[in-house]
Amino acid sequence: MENDSAISALSALAQSTRLDVFRLLVRHEPDGMAAGDIARQLDVPQNTMSAHLGILARAGLVRYERRSRSIIYSADLDGLRALTLFLVKDCCAGNAELCAPLVAELAPCCRKDAP
Repeated sequence: MENDSAISALSALAQSTRLDVFRLLVRHEPDGMAAGDIARQLDVPQNTMSAHLGILARAGLVRYERRSRSIIYSADLDGLRALTLFLVKDCCAGNAELCAPLVAELAPCCRKDAP
C-alpha cells in the first residue's frame, strides 16, 4: 500500500458515521448488508448513507455487488489487511518481542470459536 492509499483509507474512517458503517459491515461478513438496512440500523438518511458508502468504497474499505434489486455492501477485508499491514509493517524496527502483544491481541478475534 502506498502512502496516498493509506491516507485515503484513514481519512475515510476519520468520520464517525463512516467508522460505524465499516465496523457494522465487518460484523456482517461475509454476507454483507443492503444499503437501506445499513441506513436504518444506523439511523442515517439513505442519500447521506450513499455518500458515506461511496467514500468508503473509493478508499478501498468497502465493496459492493448487485443482488437482484439491492446493492449489497460488505467490508473489503483485503483493504483492511493492507491498511493494517501498512501501519505495522515496520513495527518495533523488526523486534518481534515488542510486537508480540499486538499480534496476541489481534489473534483471538479472528478464530472461528472466538466469542
